[in-house]
Amino acid sequence: MFRGFGTLLNVATVLLGTGLGVLLGHRLPQRTRDVVTDALGLVTILIAAFSAVAVRDAPFVRDVGDAATILVVLAALVIGGVVGSLLRLENRLEGIGGALQRRLSKGSESEERRRYVEGFVAASLVFCVGPLTVLGSISDGLGRGSEQLVLKATLDGFAAIAFAASFGWGVAAAGLAVLVVQGTLTLVGLALGEFLSEGQISALTATGGLLLFGVGLRLLRIKQLPVGDLLPALVAAPLLTLAVAAFR
Repeated sequence: MFRGFGTLLNVATVLLGTGLGVLLGHRLPQRTRDVVTDALGLVTILIAAFSAVAVRDAPFVRDVGDAATILVVLAALVIGGVVGSLLRLENRLEGIGGALQRRLSKGSESEERRRYVEGFVAASLVFCVGPLTVLGSISDGLGRGSEQLVLKATLDGFAAIAFAASFGWGVAAAGLAVLVVQGTLTLVGLALGEFLSEGQISALTATGGLLLFGVGLRLLRIKQLPVGDLLPALVAAPLLTLAVAAFR
C-alpha cells in the first residue's frame, strides 16, 4: 500500500463507525464489545512480535554487533522510560483531554452543541493521543507498512460506534483531527527515512514493537503499562545505535 494509506483508512473507519453508532445507539451489549477488544488485543501482540524481530535485522546487527542489539533496545527503553516518567508524559497526555474539553465546551449555547463538542473532543483524544498513533504513523512514513494503522483503524471504528451512540455526529468531526495528526506524523516518518540508516530504522522498529506489545497488554486488561512514558525510547533507539556504531 502507498504511504498514508493507514491514515486514510483510519479516517474512513471513524466516519463509518460514527454512522453505525448513530443508527445502533446502545444496542451492542458490553460482552460483545469486550470480546472484540480482546480479539484486537491478541492481534496487536501478533503485530508487535513481527515488529520486535527487527532486532535481528542484518543492518542493525552490522551497526552494533550481534550481541548488542538487544542491549541497545533495552537501554533505549530504560532511558526513554526514565525521561518519560520524569516528564510525566502519560499524565500529560491524559491531561490534554480535560483542558481541551473545558476550553471548547466553554460557552456552549445548547445541549445539542455541548454534546457535539464533547463527542468531538473525547473521540479526537482517543483517536489521536496514544502510542499506536505515533508508532503506526511513523512506521507508515518509513515505508515499513501500514499494518499498525490498519489495526488502529479497526480499534477506532469500534470506538467511534460507542462514542457516536452517546454523542452523535460530533464524533465524525474527529476524523479531521486524525487526518491532521497522523498525516503530520507520517510526514515525520518520511523525513526520518531520509537520514536514518537502515540499522537505526531497525532499532526504532524493534523498540516500537515492544511498546506495541504493551498496548496489547492494556487492551487485554492484563496490565495498564504506562506506554506513553516510554515513547522517548523511539528517539533514544536510533541515537544509541548511531553512538555504538561510531565507537565500534
